[in-house]
Amino acid sequence: MKRVFQIIPITLLIVSFWSCKQEEKPAERPNIIFIMSDDHAYQAISAYSNHLIETPNIDRIAKMGMLFTNATVTNSICAPSRATILTGKHSHLNGKVDNHFPFDTTNVTFPQLFQEAGYQTAMFGKLHFGNNPKGFDQFKILPGQGKYYNPDFITKNEGNIQVEGYVTDIITEMTLDWLQNERKAEDPFLLFYLHKAPHREWLPAERHLAEFTTRSFPEPATLFDDYSGRGRAAHEAEMNLLKDMHWAGDSKIYPSVMDELGIEETSNWGKAAFEGEVGRLNPAQRAVWDQYYWPINEDFKKRYPTMTEEEKMKWRYQRYMQDYLGTIKAVDENVGRVLDYLEANGLMENTIIVYTSDQGFYLGEHGWFDKRFIYDESFKTPLLVAWPGKVAPGSKSNEMVQNLDFAQTFLEAAGIQAPSDMQGESLIPLLTGQTDKWTRDAVYYHYYEYPSVHMVKRHYAIVTKEYKLVHYYFDTDEWELIDRIKDPQELNNVYDDPAYAEIRQNLHTRLDGLREKYGDNSQISQRYLQEYLDYMEENKSYAGGKNTELLNKIFEDRKKEKGN
Repeated sequence: MKRVFQIIPITLLIVSFWSCKQEEKPAERPNIIFIMSDDHAYQAISAYSNHLIETPNIDRIAKMGMLFTNATVTNSICAPSRATILTGKHSHLNGKVDNHFPFDTTNVTFPQLFQEAGYQTAMFGKLHFGNNPKGFDQFKILPGQGKYYNPDFITKNEGNIQVEGYVTDIITEMTLDWLQNERKAEDPFLLFYLHKAPHREWLPAERHLAEFTTRSFPEPATLFDDYSGRGRAAHEAEMNLLKDMHWAGDSKIYPSVMDELGIEETSNWGKAAFEGEVGRLNPAQRAVWDQYYWPINEDFKKRYPTMTEEEKMKWRYQRYMQDYLGTIKAVDENVGRVLDYLEANGLMENTIIVYTSDQGFYLGEHGWFDKRFIYDESFKTPLLVAWPGKVAPGSKSNEMVQNLDFAQTFLEAAGIQAPSDMQGESLIPLLTGQTDKWTRDAVYYHYYEYPSVHMVKRHYAIVTKEYKLVHYYFDTDEWELIDRIKDPQELNNVYDDPAYAEIRQNLHTRLDGLREKYGDNSQISQRYLQEYLDYMEENKSYAGGKNTELLNKIFEDRKKEKGN
């Protein structure tokens, strides 16, 4: 009996030890598919609102996971947004403050860390800057903005190539081919699936022309905003659908028709944009294009001479929506193709799927197109995240999150240590229902590209769920305070309203704190400004209109200062 009782504890010890070893076994590292479109407004995703378009496939991601309703960007312009995503740093630290200056390749990007940790990495589609993205085993990327039809690609292994067809379909086929034929089943993967659409100049696929060129869309309530409640920045921006959108490149009025009607283009590259995109179509594609767009031009020729300014504005809004939303139709279809592949091949279970955009976009709100401003349509971005078994299906979050957070979120999910100089916060607590661990209640924003196309002034801001405090600087010194709850359309600046005096002071204090936290200050802003003006003066880089007038004045003033 004595010997028996001596054996039992030893056996239990072995079992207990083995059980602990089993519990300590690390979880399987998740795959990550990062899907990003360019300039895809959250208003044009039916998971947010179906008043413009249905996007059933993108919506599938929200149904599987979480929809973020306060997802935002740090700098609402294409290349800087992408640099922030890759580095996890604000623009003033990663150096990519605007679309002009090159990306500092000494930055460490999170795909590099994934690659070093044993992940297989790939990128297909639009990066926008650079031609040799770091940290990727495979890539095929569009040069610059890329083209909608018969696009060129910069590739890792094939050199520069041109592929016939429609860009959204081609990027998807490259992605699916990699998943099917290059992905290593034994390794986790990080896949960037990046669409050009719906970036300007908005050319829908041939298969969608019949549907979208004949559709009508509801107008936004602020289509005819006169900016009376705001300062110089809103008044002086050049993003108006009627005054600033190109007739040829954007509204697809043929240059010959413009000449016939005596219509002056809104900038010196409007007709060139048309030729650069529509002129790229092969004969068969062009025949389909003309089948749908020539009747639009013929009808416009008849109507234009008697149209009022209001009628022209309404017409241009409809033309804009037809093409913009038409390109999104192809994005949604192709996202569905990728999701179907994942389901069919057993890859859903341990894969994080993200759908987002590099920023928001104005769809006629305030009479505008484009982005750049701190106002919601530009500042907010769609963000849908699915992670089966981790994220509750159909869940939502209204917390203030940013594209700054993506890098640290992915790194934590993969069990990879994030560099100490990254500035974001992992979204894992929000995704997994541990909201008590989320402490951020305000985000920081800074836009730099001015004077330039669209003439949106330089500004920085603090944004909470309730308010925005914005400072416009350089050739102005104006503050705006927006009450996001009482004024959701952001029509009124209440900065000087005595009723907001205490709130204003509190936000000023908090803004100073955020600037200190993220290492931004007026000295850095001035350095970037002077470097930008030096570049513009040396390269004579103008965009026409007020931009050229202002830059010429600045350059004359600088000459006088140097002369003194």
